[in-house]
Amino acid sequence: MVRPNSEIVPRETIAAIATASGRGGIGVVRISGKTLVSLANEVLKNAVAPRVATLCNFYDADGTVIDQGIALFFPRPHSYTGEDVFELQGHGGSAVLQRLLQRCLGLGCRLAKPGEFTERAFLNNKLDLAQAESVADLIEASSIEAAKSAIKSLTGEFSGHVHTLVQGLTELRMHVEACIDFPEEEIDPADRELQKSKLQHLRARQAVLSRNAKQGAVLRDGLTVALIGRPNVGKSSLLNRLVGEEVAIVTPIAGTTRDHVRATILIKGVPIHLIDTAGLRDTEDIVEKIGIERTWLAVEKAGAVLLIAEAGEMIGKNEAEILAKLPATLPVAWVYNKIDAYGQRAHLIKDDEKSQATIKISALTGEGVEWVRDWLLETAGWQPSGEGVFMARERHLTALKHAEAHLNVASQLAEQSAVQFELFAEELRLAQQAFASITGEFTPDDLLGEIFGKFCIGK
Repeated sequence: MVRPNSEIVPRETIAAIATASGRGGIGVVRISGKTLVSLANEVLKNAVAPRVATLCNFYDADGTVIDQGIALFFPRPHSYTGEDVFELQGHGGSAVLQRLLQRCLGLGCRLAKPGEFTERAFLNNKLDLAQAESVADLIEASSIEAAKSAIKSLTGEFSGHVHTLVQGLTELRMHVEACIDFPEEEIDPADRELQKSKLQHLRARQAVLSRNAKQGAVLRDGLTVALIGRPNVGKSSLLNRLVGEEVAIVTPIAGTTRDHVRATILIKGVPIHLIDTAGLRDTEDIVEKIGIERTWLAVEKAGAVLLIAEAGEMIGKNEAEILAKLPATLPVAWVYNKIDAYGQRAHLIKDDEKSQATIKISALTGEGVEWVRDWLLETAGWQPSGEGVFMARERHLTALKHAEAHLNVASQLAEQSAVQFELFAEELRLAQQAFASITGEFTPDDLLGEIFGKFCIGK
């Protein structure tokens, strides 16, 4: 799909409760669509000036007052969706909001689908796709750092960098395609050097953008970590130490943890999703067997593993069997717990090539646990890069990766003594298209449905 550039076309009128469910001081019913003057006359019995907060009653069909609140009218095209928008701000009780919503539906509105207001903002060129997605990311941000990155995307900083790359590729393509249109002309060596210079500049900008986007993806998605090992080695104790409270039961009885215990912690704003699993051992206990099966399912979905053993023990057959079952590419930290019981000191040994580490700790006293946190943060992919981090999704990273691949091929073609300008131009076109997919200039319709379908209703 190519984004529409035509005049905004009014669609059927939609309405939804735009505030979270439950009780609150204020509740909002949002309406967007065709001319809403007649609806306002029915609900408010009064005209409302554009962009003026007006205190008024909200009337039901029989003339009774549903609520008293603030009415705000934003005429098209200067509204969130680009259409006429009404916001009725009343008291935040679920019953009164449902009654007000039903009144709007009775006047011909349709209940809005999840994300439909923001989808209309995108379709009406009020937001590009990256900005629209950042609306949901800002709502769901689990840390101050994630919220800061989301607002950068929402205000267009991420999109601005993408547009700069698209514009640069457009100019370079014009230069390259001129060589195709006039093959009889001798190509000045200076022109070829200029093409290569522009291309290298674009590749450098793309590399910086990709790095910042990856950091944003880490802030958004974090890392899922499974704590595994034999029973009674201190998995639950380590979970409690990392979380800072007693979220898992700890006893000296082996097999206490029968099912997953999940908790999320924030390390420098990065969400780390911890899963304390059932101890891995041979057992005849049916419930414990189910817990062990679920442990391996958790490992399959994890992005990293903390493999926990006792500090005073050597790696035995059980641990070797566990390690053999782990995916070869899965980052693993061997965590030797209970150093306090064996008179040992905490220490850390890292093998960056294999994404592995050996850490000796005491979950009881906390000694060495900070190294576990540091390893988790590093494994998640977080690098303290300061400013410039944008909230990014997997599709953004995929698009940037595709663009990088095409730019790399174009660079190889540019270095050839006899440049095949047709192939060179095609790689540049594909790179440009990959960048444009981020902001939604070229986007399949089914992707739009998937993106906006995950929004909350009313947004």
